[in-house]
Amino acid sequence: MSVVEHANGSSEFVVDGRLETAWYERIPVAYWVVAALLLIMPAIASGFVLNQIFGWSFVLGMIALSLMFLGGYGGMVSLAQLTIAAVAGYMVAIFGVSSIDAVSLGWPWWVAVPLALIIAVLFGTAIGALAVRTEGIYTIMITLAIASAFFYFTRQNYVVFNGFSGFNGVFPPKLFGVDWRADIPFYYLSLFFATLAYLAVLYLSRAPFGLALQGVRDNPRRMAALGFNVNAHRVAAHAFAAFIAGIGGILLTWQSSQISPGTAGTGPVIDILVIAVIGGLGRPIGPFIGAIVYVVLKTFAIDILTSLGLSGDRFQLLVGISFLLIVFFSPDGLLGLWDKWRAGRGRDPLTGANTVEGS
Repeated sequence: MSVVEHANGSSEFVVDGRLETAWYERIPVAYWVVAALLLIMPAIASGFVLNQIFGWSFVLGMIALSLMFLGGYGGMVSLAQLTIAAVAGYMVAIFGVSSIDAVSLGWPWWVAVPLALIIAVLFGTAIGALAVRTEGIYTIMITLAIASAFFYFTRQNYVVFNGFSGFNGVFPPKLFGVDWRADIPFYYLSLFFATLAYLAVLYLSRAPFGLALQGVRDNPRRMAALGFNVNAHRVAAHAFAAFIAGIGGILLTWQSSQISPGTAGTGPVIDILVIAVIGGLGRPIGPFIGAIVYVVLKTFAIDILTSLGLSGDRFQLLVGISFLLIVFFSPDGLLGLWDKWRAGRGRDPLTGANTVEGS
């Protein structure tokens, strides 16, 4: 491999006689602008915005990303992703330190966190092994049934899950002398793991496993005829999605310093699906866009409704209307609307002919 330097500062690599540009030059400028803006956000935003808007959006986006990976690339819509996240959060509270000394074991974080992730992945894998035996609406219903069963089980179990109250006082470890629950540290912590999850899904979607999973989604019979183990790929996808959801569940527990049955109630479970659909199930960035929209609406909906003379108790109505409007005009969510807008810019509004020169 040799390197060719150009006068404008760009570089190209000669690999097997072919010119290939550097990886960082293939990334659009807009992506670098967004990345720089996210890095300097603590300098321009308040602590409330950093923690309750962006931090919460990153965490919910990770959990919705696990659903997007299953639904978008595997054709399996699972409503148990928030339940898996709650399992990880509960395990951190049970194995680690919390205010409920009678239940929590008080083990160090470097034991509690890996154990929590392992149990969450095993739980998600078990759900996958059960769910892959069904298709379509039946997959949705069986995962919703599991989520509902977990909610009622944790609510009634006081020996392990402390029943209705759950656990509070669940704080992240103070590594390097930093309080990671503080606004700026938690912002960067959630941004770091959200970025890793996004890149992992993006990479895996283009790797042989991800391509095979998309083939299983499109035509499972043909993939089976080609020698691929369809169910094994689907279960493995559930395990990977559970790992991402588990990390999101731990961060969600640390952010609020508590975990209870209500964290994974039926409403929040459906909200994760709403987030994924609002952003778009076709691309990994969609769940994060949907999460920001959802968090902003949920945070300020009461004020909006009150200013309009309506009852603030009906803030879910505003979220629901926004969801219906987006889905009505674009089944692919906000990303679909963006694609339609970009495509429409290059077409004549009357004839529909492409007016972009050279296309």
